[in-house]
Amino acid sequence: MAKQTDPSSMNRRQQFAETYRITKRTDPRIGLWLLLTFLVVGALGFLLFKILPGSGAIEWVLSVVGGILFGTLGALILFSRRAQASAYSQMEGQPGAAAASLNMLKRGWHTDTAIAFNRQQDVVHRVVGPPGIILVGEGNGTRLRALMVSERKKHARVASETPVHEVVVGREDGQVPLDKLMKHLRKMKRQVRPADITDIRNRLKALDASRPAVPLPKGPVPTSMKGMRGR
Repeated sequence: MAKQTDPSSMNRRQQFAETYRITKRTDPRIGLWLLLTFLVVGALGFLLFKILPGSGAIEWVLSVVGGILFGTLGALILFSRRAQASAYSQMEGQPGAAAASLNMLKRGWHTDTAIAFNRQQDVVHRVVGPPGIILVGEGNGTRLRALMVSERKKHARVASETPVHEVVVGREDGQVPLDKLMKHLRKMKRQVRPADITDIRNRLKALDASRPAVPLPKGPVPTSMKGMRGR
């Protein structure tokens, strides 16, 4: 089996090449789409610069450079979106997929992965952020109910004034698909001030101290997702 390179040790060019390679597994026409986007958006950029005041060689140089810049930007935006969609499609259904997605949350959000689990490897993760405490379940929806209820009660005891929300990742009714998880969390109503988040996390430390160590199942998380936050 080929040894997987840590994305953090790659430079930008290597990350881009690896992301392209992984994306092409589920999106074989990615190269064609990028070329078409570059040509179409580049042509629009060329025309835009062409109608600006100017004359002679300078006008042509600016138009060509503007077209290249516009085309490159358009292709990069398309590549970013399709790479993200490809990464989610490869991760979906894999153990630890929700954890990998939650770890992409930026400043102001704090993720604790696999705070609770059962023998069937159904897992509950926790996010503390502007909406309060969010328990994110990953696994079988039916089996997760008891686990989520238990965790909700535990968190309500140590942080009774903090809203506790439940989210289950999946494709069934009432669940949130993996590729929409980040957007769903960010759209939740803000109910906690940033200054209170530190206090909430300190209260939860006592709860976590009594838990056994939970080894998060190691699934094949695409490199494109591992490097997505930095890009």
